[in-house]
Amino acid sequence: MTKTAENNQLIILDRDGVINLDSDQYIKNPDEWLAIPSSLKAIARLNRAGYKVAVATNQSGISRGFFNTTTLAMMHKKMEMELAQVGAHIDALEYCPDHPDKAGPDRKPRPGMANRLIQLFSARPEETWFVGDSKSDIHCALNANCKPVLVLTGKGKRTRQNTELPEDLPVFDDLDSFVNHLLSETSGTIN
Repeated sequence: MTKTAENNQLIILDRDGVINLDSDQYIKNPDEWLAIPSSLKAIARLNRAGYKVAVATNQSGISRGFFNTTTLAMMHKKMEMELAQVGAHIDALEYCPDHPDKAGPDRKPRPGMANRLIQLFSARPEETWFVGDSKSDIHCALNANCKPVLVLTGKGKRTRQNTELPEDLPVFDDLDSFVNHLLSETSGTIN
């Protein structure tokens, strides 16, 4: 039996390394934004199950001068179009352009973006999954009182090897594996 979300159930996703391939040199233009096909299909399944799906992404490439907000909007338009091809959509997207040396309240691991998304959908943080591939994603989830999930795509394998993480942190190969597990659970509980 497939689980169906209750009203206002929210899943927050990091972008780079969760929805699309990541790069240590930054994703600087739409040509470099390459979707993980199974992630697009996983988002479609979340949409069909009634979940609100939002993205919270640090984009310090803007403050570093690698790209501008217009280019970022073009990357997000490409993401939107590729999602639409598989019947998927993102309900809301937050990004933070701050440089790590001048981080404000929105740059992960700080919870500003996550808190706004939770408020936007009147979601309960303790019932909100936050899926990421980095230490900052996991700590952002914890700082916003969300339920963190680590995926091993992107920087996930490095994060698991080199980072002290909560002992009970759910870890999945990719977003698709997490969604398979979530939707197969009648209670929605992941151990």
